[in-house]
Amino acid sequence: MKNRKLTSIRWRMLQGFIWSGILLSVLTLFILLVYYHLDFQVLFSVKWLGLPFVIILEVLIVAVSALFGYVFGSGVKKRLELLSESILNYERGNFGHRVPSLGEDEIGLMAQQLNEMAQRVEKQVASLQRLSTEKAELNEQVKKSAISEERQRLARELHDAVSQQLFAISMMTSAILENPELIEGTLKKRIVSVEKMAGNAQNEMRALLLHLRPATLEGKGLKEGLEELLSEFETKQPLVIHWEIADLPELTKGIEDHLFRIVQESMSNVFRHSQAASVSIRLGTAGGQLHLRIIDNGTGFNMTQSKPSSYGLQSIQERANEIGGVAEIISFPEKGTQVEVKVPIMEKRREKES
Repeated sequence: MKNRKLTSIRWRMLQGFIWSGILLSVLTLFILLVYYHLDFQVLFSVKWLGLPFVIILEVLIVAVSALFGYVFGSGVKKRLELLSESILNYERGNFGHRVPSLGEDEIGLMAQQLNEMAQRVEKQVASLQRLSTEKAELNEQVKKSAISEERQRLARELHDAVSQQLFAISMMTSAILENPELIEGTLKKRIVSVEKMAGNAQNEMRALLLHLRPATLEGKGLKEGLEELLSEFETKQPLVIHWEIADLPELTKGIEDHLFRIVQESMSNVFRHSQAASVSIRLGTAGGQLHLRIIDNGTGFNMTQSKPSSYGLQSIQERANEIGGVAEIISFPEKGTQVEVKVPIMEKRREKES
């Protein structure tokens, strides 16, 4: 079928009109000859411009038939080309294309049916894309749920095993140091060093356990969740924590979760790296923005050099960017660190506009 030469429909109609004109003219002449009892030679006796009139008449009929056949065939060919072009568009996946109106005949009906088919396919494609999006979101939720459960499991195991052992080591070294029979010297210095290392490991483990908390608020509001989180930090860390959290407007879940996680990341960095004695947290609104500020009096760091906590600081900036905000981190050696996050409150603006 693909190897057959395509014959133009315009040429087919041209041929059809010419043969129809010739047959109709011959039939007409035959009827005239029979009806008027004329001799066949009479047709060639009448001449015009030196040629038999019947030949001139046949040439004119063929010419007129060819003209009408060409015009009519061109019109049909043009409409069929529009149909063919539309089918190619649909074949290439362009289901938003529509066939223009092609009249009230069968070709026009075909165009209308093609448009209806394209509209149905377009709706089916939209449904498939929507299902694909929902599937991806469901997979993401399942993944997040699995990660959250694994974090909680790790936190429980670390708390029940490693934390208890570190606590036991700390208690045993403290008891040894309180023994009056222990003399000054290398052994006592080593025990003091072990006690200090156990204490540092305990602080590190506490920060790690708090960091492994679920990244979501678990149904709580942002203010309630942060106050609960900071209260837990205060009871488990040898650190003075001051916080001031104002009443917040209704926020989207994404903003609340990211701000909660930013505070959690910042506090983890303070516990693990800053050696700070105190930290202050303030969260409120001003000028249509959320303002979060976390300041500690720790060792700080040189901002031009890499730092072990740089990954956490980078995570804070990425989280701020994901909710349309900005995060600014300022730190100097022995001067502490300040993390400031500003997030525009877009939801309320949209409600006022609507």
